[in-house]
Amino acid sequence: MTDMHIDQKVLSDLREVMEDGYLQLVQTFLDDSERRLSQLHAARSAEELGAVAHSFKGSSSNMGAVALAGLCQQLEECTRRPPLYGIEDLISRIDQEFFVVQQFYQDEQQRILTG
Repeated sequence: MTDMHIDQKVLSDLREVMEDGYLQLVQTFLDDSERRLSQLHAARSAEELGAVAHSFKGSSSNMGAVALAGLCQQLEECTRRPPLYGIEDLISRIDQEFFVVQQFYQDEQQRILTG
């Protein structure tokens, strides 16, 4: 199930490289992502939406959240081709995918803290 959402290879590489900083990295990603989601919902122009989608895509990709990164890329591409048909649906799918990713990373934090 998580393979569709999370690239396990990216995760294990991050764990290895970050070592003790991994937990902090996960928390930063979660906090940052919540802020980006708010920015997506608050965006008032295609440019603003595209910029947020671009940075969200990058951080998601870096954390191995491949499905989330893919949806952000779709959103970024949509903003370059107005009119913005279906944009609400795409943002809703990003919300749903982030919920899955958020659960995964919160479980990951618990596993490390209790492991």
